[in-house]
Amino acid sequence: MAKSSIVIEVERDENRIAQAIEWSASDSNVDQTQHAKALILSLWDGAEKTALRFDLWTNKMMVDEMANFYFQTYMTMADTYERATRQTELAAEMKKFARDFYQKFQEMQLRENKA
Repeated sequence: MAKSSIVIEVERDENRIAQAIEWSASDSNVDQTQHAKALILSLWDGAEKTALRFDLWTNKMMVDEMANFYFQTYMTMADTYERATRQTELAAEMKKFARDFYQKFQEMQLRENKA
């Protein structure tokens, strides 16, 4: 049986605020370490029936980037849910929420920029 690994390294300042996130994966076709401004890691604990989450972002992550990151995460979660469960209707609802979320964010940004 083959094993794969993902390594995530976080550089933090004296206040423990993330300054840089770097990652690499053993099965990646990219040889060098990759940089990220944010990450969301979720693990399912089957014994406890709970989700374990780790959310992290650097101080370089802009608000518009965070909204886009969440929009894309919601969309891919919906795709994954549909592939895993074949619940097309629920996956479509998740995508609708994601689109509504992002549209509302954009509308808020326009209002703030006009003020």
